[in-house]
Amino acid sequence: MNHRVLPERPLPGHAVCLDLRAGGPDDPGAAVRAALDVPQPGGERRFLVVDEADGLVGHQLLYERLSSYGPAQIVCLAVGARGDRTLRRTLTLRPPAAGVLWLLDIGGDDEAGDHGTDAALRPLVEVLATPEVFDAVLGSLGDVVHGVAVPAVRVLEHDLTDEARARAWRQAVEGLTGPEVPAGSVSPEGVPGALALLLGEGVPRSLSGHDWLPASGRAGARLAACQEALDDAVDGHDRVRGAAGLLTGAGREVDLPGDIERLTEELARLRTAVADAFGAAGGTRLTAEHRGLLRDRGVELPELPREITRAGIVPALRDHTYELIGRGLPLRSVAARLSALSARTAPAGSASRLARLDAICGPERLRRLGRRHPFTAGGPRPAAFALTGLLALLAGVWPVLGWFLGPAVGALAAVLAWLMLRRRPNRSPDGRIDGGGATGAAPRLVGGVLGGLAGAGLGQFLGPPVWVGAVALAVPAVAVVLLALRDWTRAVDDWWARADPEEAGRILREVHALVVTTAVHDWLFADVRHHCSAGAGAAARLLRELAETADAYGGGWAPDRGPDRGPDRPSDPVSDWASWEDEPLEPPSGPGRGPNAVGGADAGTTSWSWDDWSDAGEEDGWSDMAEEPPVRAQAASSYAPPSPPPSSYGSSAHPPSSSHGSSSYPPSSPQSEPAPAWLERRYGDGGSALVDTLVGDLVAGAVLLLDGCWAGIERDPGGTDHTVQTRRLTELLDETRIRLERDAAASPPPPYEGLRDLGALTSLAALTDRSERPDAARLTGVAADAVARLLLSEDDPGSTVALCGPAHLRLLSHDPLAARQVRFVPEAMRRGTAGDDIWRGTAEGVVWTGAGRHAGILRLVPLRADVVHTVRAEEAGEP
Repeated sequence: MNHRVLPERPLPGHAVCLDLRAGGPDDPGAAVRAALDVPQPGGERRFLVVDEADGLVGHQLLYERLSSYGPAQIVCLAVGARGDRTLRRTLTLRPPAAGVLWLLDIGGDDEAGDHGTDAALRPLVEVLATPEVFDAVLGSLGDVVHGVAVPAVRVLEHDLTDEARARAWRQAVEGLTGPEVPAGSVSPEGVPGALALLLGEGVPRSLSGHDWLPASGRAGARLAACQEALDDAVDGHDRVRGAAGLLTGAGREVDLPGDIERLTEELARLRTAVADAFGAAGGTRLTAEHRGLLRDRGVELPELPREITRAGIVPALRDHTYELIGRGLPLRSVAARLSALSARTAPAGSASRLARLDAICGPERLRRLGRRHPFTAGGPRPAAFALTGLLALLAGVWPVLGWFLGPAVGALAAVLAWLMLRRRPNRSPDGRIDGGGATGAAPRLVGGVLGGLAGAGLGQFLGPPVWVGAVALAVPAVAVVLLALRDWTRAVDDWWARADPEEAGRILREVHALVVTTAVHDWLFADVRHHCSAGAGAAARLLRELAETADAYGGGWAPDRGPDRGPDRPSDPVSDWASWEDEPLEPPSGPGRGPNAVGGADAGTTSWSWDDWSDAGEEDGWSDMAEEPPVRAQAASSYAPPSPPPSSYGSSAHPPSSSHGSSSYPPSSPQSEPAPAWLERRYGDGGSALVDTLVGDLVAGAVLLLDGCWAGIERDPGGTDHTVQTRRLTELLDETRIRLERDAAASPPPPYEGLRDLGALTSLAALTDRSERPDAARLTGVAADAVARLLLSEDDPGSTVALCGPAHLRLLSHDPLAARQVRFVPEAMRRGTAGDDIWRGTAEGVVWTGAGRHAGILRLVPLRADVVHTVRAEEAGEP
C-alpha cells in the first residue's frame, strides 16, 4: 500500500481515502477496518478507493465491507496498465452508490515508475476527496454507461511556496504568542467596573454613609476627642484675633497653647488606636474573629457591598481578558497585563498600612504640630519708632496742651503694644505654656515722647487755631488705636498660621480616609481581592503555557532547520519543513505545459478532441480491440493541449525554483515533484491578508479554549491543570496548519458559535463566515483569472487531458453527448471585490467547494458497452 498517494492528514468532512493496491506494507483488510473507524459527519459515508484495475474483483469482499454498515458511497480509482483493454468489476461498484474511474494512463513515465504514477495520483485523490466534487462525480457516473468512465482532466493548483508557507506560519505563531514583555502597570480606567473597585481606593456608593468609627468605640472616641480639641482651638482663635481679644480681655479664658497641646496628644492616642486595629486584623483574609477584634477596637465593618461579590470576579476577569485579546494583544502581552492585575489586587494585609499611617500621623508630624512659636507684632522696630513719633508730633501741635498731649499719644501706643504682649495667644492664662514674644512697646514709647515734645515746640512756634490742634489730636489718637488692632490681628493670624493647628484637621481626615480604605480594601474586600489575584495569576500562567506550547509546536523557523515541531511530534514528510535539502527544481520544457507547470510532459498522456476520436474510429477501423492504431498514436503523442494565459501576478508566473532560487523543498513535497500534463501549478508568496487571517484563526480558537477554563479558575485558581488546554491548543495548531497546507487557510475553521456571545470578540467570529473571509488571491498572492478563463472553455474537449493513451481511444464511447463534465472551484476563489467581474458567465454548473487549492474540469468519458464486464459474487471468489 502506498501511503504517499493518500492525504498525509485526513481532513474532516472529506471522503475517507484508502489504497488497496498491491505492494504496500499494510493488510488491505486492516486498511478497510481503519477506514470504517473514521468518523464522518452527518451520517454520510464517503470512501475514495485507489485500487488496481485487475484487482477489483479480487477485492469484492472488501468493497462489501465498506458498504455493510449502512449506506455508503464509493468512488474507485482503478489504475490500469497500458495494455488493458477490458475492465472487470463487481456488483458492489455499480451506480448509484458506487462508480469507477478507470485510469489507463495516469501520467507516470517509465523511468519514474510507481513514483511518477503516485505523483500524478496524489493531486487527483485530493481533488476527488473533496465532498462536493466527490458527490458531483459520483452523480455523473450514475449517468454514464455501467457507471465507469475514463476521466479527462485539467486542474489549476493555487498554493503557496514552501518558503512563504513557513514564513506565514512563523509570523502567525509569533502574532499569537508575542514576545516576552514586563508586567507593567494597570489602572482602574482600563478594567471592568468590578475590578476597578479593587484597583482604586474608592468606597462603593452603598457604603458612602457608613459610620466606620462610631463614637462609642475606642478609635471613635479618640477621633471625637481630636475633633473636640481642634474645634476648641479654632473657636479660641476666632475669639482672640479681634478687637475684643485685645481691648476687652475676652480671650482671657482662651488657652490656645493648651488646646493645641491637647490636640497633639489626642492625635497620638488616635494613631495608637488605629495602629492597634491595623495590627490586630492584619491577615489577608477577613474572618469572624477579625471582625470581633476590630469591633473591640472601635472599627465597625458592614457586610460586603452589593457592587462587588466574589462570584462576579472571574466573569469580570474573563471579560477583561477577552477585551485585551480583542484589541489585538498577543497571549504574552495579555498575560503580562493579568500578572500586573494579580500583583495589584493581591491583599497585603492591613499591617502594610502602618507605614502610611506613620507618614500621616507620625511622631515627626506631631512634634511639628506641638512646636512653640513666638508671637511678634508691630512690624520692624525702626518703623514703629518713626510712625509713633510722627503721630505724637501731630498730636503735640496744640499750643500749650501739646506739651502733654503729644507724649500722651506715644504712651497710648506703648500701652497698646504692652497689652498685645500681655494677651499674646501663645501664652496660657496660667503661664504654664509660653512661646514668648515681642510687640515693640519701648520703641513706641520713646518715639512717641520725642515726637510729642517736638510737636509741642512746633505748635508753640506756629500758634495754630484751637480747632486745628483738636483735629491734630483726634486723628493721631484714632490712628494709634486702629494700627494697634491691625498689628494685633495680623500677629495673631501669623502665629496661628505658623502653629497651624488646622493641620490636625487634615491629619484627621487622612487618618479617617486611611481607616475607611483599609476597612474596604484590606478587610471587606480581602477575600475578593485574593480571589481576583489568584484568578488573574492562574489566567496569566495559562496564557504563558499556551504561548510556550505554540512556540514549541513550530514558531521558530530557519531555512536550514525549518520550524521547531516541538517534543514528541512525529516527522511529517509533507508538512515537516525541517531537514530540507537544497534541491532546486528546473522549469520543464516541452509540449503540453502551462506557463506555471512544473515537470515534463509524459508522451503517453495526451489531449484529444472528439473529432480525433471519431476520425480514429472511422479511418483506422478500430473495431478490433486487439489492434493498435498504426499512426494516430504517434501523432497524438505530440499533441499539445492549449495553455491558459499567464497570471497577472508576476511572482506566480514561474515555478518556485526559479522565482525563489534560495528556497528548497522537502523531497516528498508536491512542489518538488514533476506535475502531470493536466496539472498547472501557480505558487504565490502569500497575500496581504494571509498572516492576519491565520492569527485571527489561532486567536479565535484560543479564546474558545480559554472559555472552557474559567470554571476551573473559579473553583480552584491555584490547582488548575493545564494539560488538557495545551493538548487542545496543539490540536488547534494542527487544524490551522492543515488548512494552511491544504488551501492557504482560504477555508474557514469550524464555526465558533461561542464567539457570538462574547461582545469583545464578535470580529473574530466573522472569521468563520465564508462571505467575510479574505479571498484566495489575498491569501496566496495568486489571481484567480486563469481559473475563470479555464471554466469559460465550456465543453471544449481540448481543454482537458485524457488519462489514457492513444491506444485506448477506441475503448471510449464516440458519442460526445454521453460524456459528463464536472467543473469545480473553491469558494474562496470567487470572494473578493473583483469576484463578480471575473466569474460573470461561469457560475452556472460550477461546483463550489468549501475548501481546497485545486480548481478545474473533470470530463467523464464513458466506455463502449463491451469494454466493462460485471462479475457476480460466485465468479469473484475470495479476495
